[in-house]
Amino acid sequence: MKKLYRPVGLKELELILNSDSKRFPPRLSWQPIFYPVLNFDYAAQICYQWNVVDDNSGFSGFVTEFSLDESYLEKFEEQVVGGDMHRELWVPSEELEEFNDRIIGGIQITAAFYGEKYVGNIESSGRFKTMPATQQLLAVKTDWEKGNLDSLVKEESVAVQANFSYWKSLPQSGQLESLFKAIEKE
Repeated sequence: MKKLYRPVGLKELELILNSDSKRFPPRLSWQPIFYPVLNFDYAAQICYQWNVVDDNSGFSGFVTEFSLDESYLEKFEEQVVGGDMHRELWVPSEELEEFNDRIIGGIQITAAFYGEKYVGNIESSGRFKTMPATQQLLAVKTDWEKGNLDSLVKEESVAVQANFSYWKSLPQSGQLESLFKAIEKE
């Protein structure tokens, strides 16, 4: 089994989470390859240097981690696209479905980076759809105080997963440590 990483923006993360963290979304017509990277540092570099300043990434970058069988991955040639740490595999877009089928154990978020212009709107949200992430946190706090946290976390699981690290980084987050522990249990 080999561990791979993929830097993604907010919209791609939303699509991944909406697949129950099992699949990467199909490539766009102008994207002939899917490129998972071979180390965390390279994925993080893409997130904090490019994604957090990119409107198309929602001014955010998320490092995802997943595993596949090494024997399957041998068919994809390793590419070095910069320095020695910049190693990635090039998976033709037409092979992404099979690649997704071979992911072992799902896709996890291992790091999150947010730029100054980050808002945190999640298109597939219900109640949170038009709320920026800071207002979402206030709604979570209110539901927690009313004893409704479990239903809110289920209803807005994509927003919670995408914005959790952001919420923890906000200045008032130190006062909400109990809330964050409750969310982590959900």
